[in-house]
Amino acid sequence: MADTLTKFRELTTKLKQYSEILGLVYWDMRTGAPRKGIEFRSEAVGALSDDMFRLSTSDEMGELLEKLGQPDTYAALSAIDRRLVEETRKEFDRNRKLPPELFKEYVILTSQSESAWEVAKDENDFAGFSKYLERIVEMNRQFIEYWGVRGTPYDTLLDMYEPGMTTPELDRLFGELRSRLVPLAEAIRARGDRPDTSFLQSKFDIEAQKKLSRFILKQMGYDFEAGRLDETVHPFATGLSIGDVRITTHYYEHDLPSALFSTIHEGGHALYEQNISQELARTPLATGTSMGIHESQSRLWENMIGRSRGFWQRYFPELQKHFPGQFDNVTAEAFYRGINVSEPSLIRIEADELTYNLHIMIRYEIEKMLFNEGLAVRDLPEVWNAKYKEALGVVPKNDSEGVLQDVHWSGGSFGYFPSYSLGNMYAAQMLNTAKSKLPDLDGQIARGELQPLKGWLTENIYRHGKMLDPSEIILNISGEPLQSSYLCDYLETKFRDIYRLG
Repeated sequence: MADTLTKFRELTTKLKQYSEILGLVYWDMRTGAPRKGIEFRSEAVGALSDDMFRLSTSDEMGELLEKLGQPDTYAALSAIDRRLVEETRKEFDRNRKLPPELFKEYVILTSQSESAWEVAKDENDFAGFSKYLERIVEMNRQFIEYWGVRGTPYDTLLDMYEPGMTTPELDRLFGELRSRLVPLAEAIRARGDRPDTSFLQSKFDIEAQKKLSRFILKQMGYDFEAGRLDETVHPFATGLSIGDVRITTHYYEHDLPSALFSTIHEGGHALYEQNISQELARTPLATGTSMGIHESQSRLWENMIGRSRGFWQRYFPELQKHFPGQFDNVTAEAFYRGINVSEPSLIRIEADELTYNLHIMIRYEIEKMLFNEGLAVRDLPEVWNAKYKEALGVVPKNDSEGVLQDVHWSGGSFGYFPSYSLGNMYAAQMLNTAKSKLPDLDGQIARGELQPLKGWLTENIYRHGKMLDPSEIILNISGEPLQSSYLCDYLETKFRDIYRLG
């Protein structure tokens, strides 16, 4: 067994190293690689991905998994090695069903597509981008046929991002959210007491924004010796290894909250990846257990901490220092209310906490239509605009602020969007437990003492990496499965206070 385990570990370590190299290449493509080199770089990505794919589905890997999966052998493995065998077997079984040539073609296509999306968004050219998207959707439909349908075709994709989650369960959770949050949003609109945001409608020095972003990240506990902050069109985080977790943001002179909160959001992702147990380093287990749990951390830090009253009691003076004279006549309370305005909007990443979930529901419904009902890509703009009018009462003026606003589909990430609302629900349930375990948490945040919370999250979430399933994480933390009620309670309490609804 020792020899078999050694070979298995060497093989999975090599795959992890390949993954790190690929991650670095993708990061470079998104942060400044010359546009004319994208075609060549995409082919290089395809070649390396093909090598990884063939290695992960090789006969050697199959034989090692077979030997280590024997009952007596499996029982003698350590907890980490058992989990490693389970996760590797899952990937092996899934990838083994795909023709290697088709997988390579897909990797090259999506690498090119992400760059094409940037151009299309900038030029409001859905027609030009649709030729990529049509092929991506068609190939995902082919993949589903190879993998086998789990309930519905869309469930097959959903399971890749949130293991165990199904469309019936999502329909239930989203239905509960809608039943409580839509009336709240309507009550806010009827109240008409919109917080003042005039102090945010100004010009904010980009260099000062960069310094503030770095300052807040350090306060959160982000380790700059194990990461960096760069600028891209669409902010993202990438965990290359425990010792190299990079994040990006985008700065706008006339939109201070955009960069500030996207930085905090990506910083939440990064804290997760930077604080995984060293025992899991160099293994495929050194990553988040699901995108829902991952998003719980970005949404928790961005909104439940970063947009909280206590956070700005501590950090509003720092904001004033970074932008001298621009907030002299503004109070911390006014700033808190201003950054929490709730109103229908077109852009998901700029949406407030309350209406954000409606943006996710729209994308979820459209993705189900694509894969369960055969919706044609050419009809996406029309369907998108109709759903925005129905759910939020707003209609995009063009495709750049409509169907082209997100990068996800250009990379083939169908089934990812529900993770954002799942993340909100996980985060609210986690925060409810954290407050019971850290009774002075609100006071600590108001004093800028963020490390007790980070320590609690590390102990209960971060360090486990992929050792536990999302359902195990939330059950271990709160003693119950995921519930929508914690998010609804949190949002009702917060926004009834802000809008003085009583």
